[in-house]
Amino acid sequence: MKKLLAVAVAVTSLFAHAQSFPSKPVTIVVPFAAGGPTDRVARDLGEALRKPLNGATIIIENVAGAGSSIGTNKVAKAAPDGYTLLLNHIGMSTMPALYRTLPFKVESDFEYLGMVNDVPMTLVGRPTLPAKNFTELTTWLGQNKGKINLGNAGLGAASHLCGLLFQSAMKIDMTTVPYKGTGPAMTDLMGGQIDLMCDQSTNTSQQIEGKKITGYAVTTAKRLTTPALKDLPTLQESGMKGFEVTIWHGLYAPKGTPADVTAALNTALKAALKDPEFVKKQEALGALVVTDRRVEPAEHKKFVAAEIAKWGPIIKAAGEYAD
Repeated sequence: MKKLLAVAVAVTSLFAHAQSFPSKPVTIVVPFAAGGPTDRVARDLGEALRKPLNGATIIIENVAGAGSSIGTNKVAKAAPDGYTLLLNHIGMSTMPALYRTLPFKVESDFEYLGMVNDVPMTLVGRPTLPAKNFTELTTWLGQNKGKINLGNAGLGAASHLCGLLFQSAMKIDMTTVPYKGTGPAMTDLMGGQIDLMCDQSTNTSQQIEGKKITGYAVTTAKRLTTPALKDLPTLQESGMKGFEVTIWHGLYAPKGTPADVTAALNTALKAALKDPEFVKKQEALGALVVTDRRVEPAEHKKFVAAEIAKWGPIIKAAGEYAD
């Protein structure tokens, strides 16, 4: 009888905990600078999460630096109560190869809450570049070997990873110019200080549409239907067979967050991903909201493990490391 009573009390306590969560603002840490593509996804997601989290205040906190490892570590070390979350992209799967040592373990120091979206990459250039399409760009690249500047948002950024693959596929060495975030990199691309960048569609669509930069190709297997990108060919159809890069985003909580809280967060995430306004905003940026099994925590974790196995050899072959 005492055991049954204890179980009943425990279940009641868990139910009450879940019912009361959240009772204060929830912070989503973005491990990149404000104004970048991941920051944009986080702000859209934060707005969509408010309703399924009973109108809770969602705070977006930018903790940039060291290829997203600083902000990621902050969440790994945060109180495991569900009030400090992490929104990160493919960097979760590349940090283990990019950094010789990390203060956290990607696969064991987090509760995986579910995937958010898949974001295509776009190859873009400064507006004054003579090449106006991908065919002309390949000619220009061949004529300017040793003089090409390829910008990125810093070590481990999506633009850095895509740039590595592009250089390898083209078999042309370019001068890599790392920036402290996507914002300053895009500013210099629009201003003509750098020649090329391979960045997320969430950051390039509006700039391409406004003719502030030139779009050359997308990294998806099929062409996109987004108005700003629908006329761009895929790199695969342009002759770069097998070149397919999609940047995904996932939501995480510190390891040890109570199961009822992670369940509540996963339920809220699923509701947010079905929010028509959120879906509309993501589609306008060329991003595809996840609707498959990766919205489940276990599948999310399995997917990241596969991505770690995929990117590790590529990064090591390129010799790109950080202390």
